[in-house]
Amino acid sequence: MQTIKCVVVGDGAVGKTCLLISYTTNKFPSEYVPTVFDNYAVTVMIGGDPYTLGLFDTAGQEDYDRLRPLSYPQTDVFLVCFSVVSPSSFENVKEKWVPEITHHCQRTPFLLKGLKNVFDEAILAALEPPEPPSGRKCLVL
Repeated sequence: MQTIKCVVVGDGAVGKTCLLISYTTNKFPSEYVPTVFDNYAVTVMIGGDPYTLGLFDTAGQEDYDRLRPLSYPQTDVFLVCFSVVSPSSFENVKEKWVPEITHHCQRTPFLLKGLKNVFDEAILAALEPPEPPSGRKCLVL
């Protein structure tokens, strides 16, 4: 069986690990655990042929800038992730992530994926519940 190596990069806490766990297990993780490095594998069918899709989860934190590129050799495609609720993570696509992957793997294609960081939104909702509309008797969910 042929293998496709996909390395997932992006700022820390944008939802990379959540995406990979959800995709590979069909379960949504219940808590945020920062990743250093992890990998997942699933079998996918392409043109009727089975392939092993290797998904390599990387740490987005600056502390791992020198270690992260060790996972880049033989990458077939990069998935560059950002949070749609974090403008700075989108800015880092241009300023950090694309330059980093093209420096190490000049001809490797990449896909851009916007993610929604549901953990941040859940925390904010718990800390600041919405105000009920004035003059109405209704429940805001």
